[in-house]
Amino acid sequence: MKLRLNWVLIALLALGLSAAAFAADASVLKPPRGATVAIVVFEDLQCPDCSKAYPVVWEAANAHKVPVVLHDFPLPMHNWAFEAAVWARFFDQISPGMGNDFRKFIYANQIQITRDNLLQWAQKFAGENKTSIPAEKDPDGKLAELVRADYLLGQRIGVEHTPTIWVVGNSGVSEPLVEEVKVREKLGKMIEDMLGKAQPLAVAKVNSPAKAAVRKKNIVKTPKKAG
Repeated sequence: MKLRLNWVLIALLALGLSAAAFAADASVLKPPRGATVAIVVFEDLQCPDCSKAYPVVWEAANAHKVPVVLHDFPLPMHNWAFEAAVWARFFDQISPGMGNDFRKFIYANQIQITRDNLLQWAQKFAGENKTSIPAEKDPDGKLAELVRADYLLGQRIGVEHTPTIWVVGNSGVSEPLVEEVKVREKLGKMIEDMLGKAQPLAVAKVNSPAKAAVRKKNIVKTPKKAG
């Protein structure tokens, strides 16, 4: 019995340390240059909850005039999520707005997409947007490396589910949101609270000892409305 209790205590201690590490690691998330507050999302394009949360995130961002920073976190159990993320990075190269329109397009058609027909959906999106796609979207593997780098960042800060969403400011980081219903109910209030605590940009620049450690390069524009 004593041995069993010791293992329970060890497990509880490990959980406590894990939670502390998670909170500390999340501090690497920063708003992009020129913003005091941003929404940071770790997403999986094959995730049904991500497809529901995606428009909610943009509604909140537009309402509060804050940017959205997207990170890829394709879950291993989803067999086309990684390739879809690479395609999104491909369209990001054409324009950040097109990359995010592609994400919106994939979410809207998610239930019809399979690993075998993903290329056809990418071609359909390209045609509708009057652009073309090459025979090889990522010949040197750099886009795939960007997706992997996002995934590794997510692992390092404790992401386990998609979507995982933070409101980040130059004064701190919110608790993560991991359920679509919580996103709709809580996101706006979290943004308002973070905006209320944010330092003016000039003050934040003076107080900041270093630049943000990790930041996705494409802070994307608001996606166009479907239709």
